[in-house]
Amino acid sequence: MVVEGAELLSVAFEANQPVDSVYVAPEGRTNPAVAAVVDRVFDSGVRVFDLAPGVIERIADTVSPQPVLALVGFAPAVLDDIRDVSMVMVCVDVRDPGNAGTMIRTADAAGVGAVVCCEGTVDPTNPKTVRSSAGSLFHVPVVAGGEPLEVIETLREWGFTAVGTAVRGGTDYSEFDWNQKVALVFGNEASGLGSEVMDHLDTLVSVPMAGRAESLNVSVSAAVLSFEALRHRRSAGGPIGTAAANPHPTIPGMESSTTSTTGPAGPDEDGATP
Repeated sequence: MVVEGAELLSVAFEANQPVDSVYVAPEGRTNPAVAAVVDRVFDSGVRVFDLAPGVIERIADTVSPQPVLALVGFAPAVLDDIRDVSMVMVCVDVRDPGNAGTMIRTADAAGVGAVVCCEGTVDPTNPKTVRSSAGSLFHVPVVAGGEPLEVIETLREWGFTAVGTAVRGGTDYSEFDWNQKVALVFGNEASGLGSEVMDHLDTLVSVPMAGRAESLNVSVSAAVLSFEALRHRRSAGGPIGTAAANPHPTIPGMESSTTSTTGPAGPDEDGATP
């Protein structure tokens, strides 16, 4: 996948992700942060290419790209890798890459053990998702794919309580017992979770709202619930995270080269929690 910017490249490198090659715009050579990480990856044997003026603007995904891009190998976790974590965030048909990346970043910050991006959810290696994750994609096991109902049922067989969200009528999120194995299930930004998925959940929780907003954005809802779970678990001294070891193994054939070349809630209009 494509990683843009010195910070993301540094995080990927420090997380032992296989960096295949690095591409540097002319202005990158005078940028201390870019120069530092490029020197580090070059010294490790990674290929580094200097680009001509204007090239990075034509190939980058952003309007004003940062002056360094890299191709980084990424092996998603598989579902069996995460059976022993204490909390999982499950994305069902989350389409916005910014939301998905923010949810992965939130999972990392709140000690959620893994994220599952079911079929229909945006690819976690989407460039915007990678940027929005702020490097957390390299810290948290991320499962890419899996039919939603099969994923939920498998997690339930492993002892997870499948929890969705509702605008009203669910258990108050502050009163729910978070000190158990929990799979937090979030749906599409506009339509939430379908009835078929809802039928496979164990319970619903609600976040009381004081204002007139109909619902929360899906990534905001994920943050509120994840940190509430963290608060409960810290108070009870329960498990936090328990991520699988080596969630992102080295991809065969993607080792660093030694060659270098220079030269359920109601929808809202901007994306609601399910």
